[in-house]
Amino acid sequence: MTKTKQFRLFDAVLAAVCVVLVVESAAPAAAIGNSQFFWWALLLVGFFLPYGLISAELGTTYEDEGGIYDWVKRAYGKKWGSRVAWYYYINFPLWMGSLAVLFTDILIQITGWEIPTIWLLVIQLAYIWLVVGVSFFRVSDSKWILNIAAFFKAFLMLVLGGLGIYVALTRGVANEFTVSSLFPSFDVSSLSFIAVILFNFMGFEVVTTFASEMKNPGREIPKAIIIGGILIAAFYLLAAFGISVAVPVEELSTSDGLIESFGLLIGTTTGPLILLFGLMFLYTIVANPISWSLGVNYVAQYAAKEGSLPKVFRSERKDNQMPLGANIMNGVIASAMVVAAPLIPSEDLFWSFFSLNMITLLLSYVLMFPAFLKLRRIDGDIERPFQINVNGFWLKMMVWVPLILLVVSLIFSAVPLNTTAEELNFKLPILIGTIVAVIIGEIIAAWAVRNDKHERSSE
Repeated sequence: MTKTKQFRLFDAVLAAVCVVLVVESAAPAAAIGNSQFFWWALLLVGFFLPYGLISAELGTTYEDEGGIYDWVKRAYGKKWGSRVAWYYYINFPLWMGSLAVLFTDILIQITGWEIPTIWLLVIQLAYIWLVVGVSFFRVSDSKWILNIAAFFKAFLMLVLGGLGIYVALTRGVANEFTVSSLFPSFDVSSLSFIAVILFNFMGFEVVTTFASEMKNPGREIPKAIIIGGILIAAFYLLAAFGISVAVPVEELSTSDGLIESFGLLIGTTTGPLILLFGLMFLYTIVANPISWSLGVNYVAQYAAKEGSLPKVFRSERKDNQMPLGANIMNGVIASAMVVAAPLIPSEDLFWSFFSLNMITLLLSYVLMFPAFLKLRRIDGDIERPFQINVNGFWLKMMVWVPLILLVVSLIFSAVPLNTTAEELNFKLPILIGTIVAVIIGEIIAAWAVRNDKHERSSE
């Protein structure tokens, strides 16, 4: 009996909003200052648009559940595919760990409760395994969770932007808006946050993994990406403006900044409205990783079945064929992070975890752009339900401009650019974590190639 296709265009647009629109990273992006609007505009045109269109073409042309791993492997072989699969996978449990910390931070902020460390840990572990539990079900079974989260995200950002406009007109702004302030100063501290804006744009390839749940993915996925992209860009800019109006950039917290902005804009840090906004924010923190897990777990499982990741990621549930091993490993790694968190010397634990997650995710996209160009060349005869209608110079520009922006943002985010104590304390832990992740990735890639050679020689 054929399974009914239950995922419609409307659901795909909301899924795109839920996957890509990341409310918790609005405050870190606002930490750039007013020049963030320059970077939003530049990266929207130079990165977001080509990335979305490339994801749509690749996702509708190659409908395998391997996603970005499959695209890179087709273009450059198993070793590079293994690297991409590892970076793409490991970012997710790192992100879950950062969100678990953020969840309890926001809970304390909106309730005023003093929660003992042991109970903070219990709540964080409960959060992690709730996400793992829901991720065992198909997207069509849990789409209501994503739809509600998309509405909550849109509501929060619209209200934040609307309040920002009202307060700017009636009471003034916390950060001076001048022509010069809108242009980047290219100082090290602000450039370190540019990768956050890129991170805020990521996730459209996750939407392409829903193709098997859709009636006409060749038409619906590109539409979902275009419509969702327009909505997402508008929401991000509104939230960025609201936060800039509310909080001086030098006082902005990367973890508590969003709720703090609501409090400053409405004139109170407690009360029913703050509690309402906080609870909606907490719901989106739960839904965010659920929406991503559906794509990440598929990629990890697919790569493991092809021998590019360890066998532990290969298993699946017998009743609905959803990834089992990858999902459980998400919970194990994220749980280990929050258990070890009290031993980590950091004033902003959320940002420490979030930064490493962000770097590993961005690393996984580096080869996606040249892979697209190569697949256009070596698979020229394959049917493309959706194809970007450019060639030659402009097609190369769509690949190399976002790739350069991506590499530059990675350098600014992970590599100390001077020897000041502030810069070293901020970036050395991120750089060390990135090096460890790369080393593990190289070990896995070498193992995958060795196994592949062994299997070929035994045939």
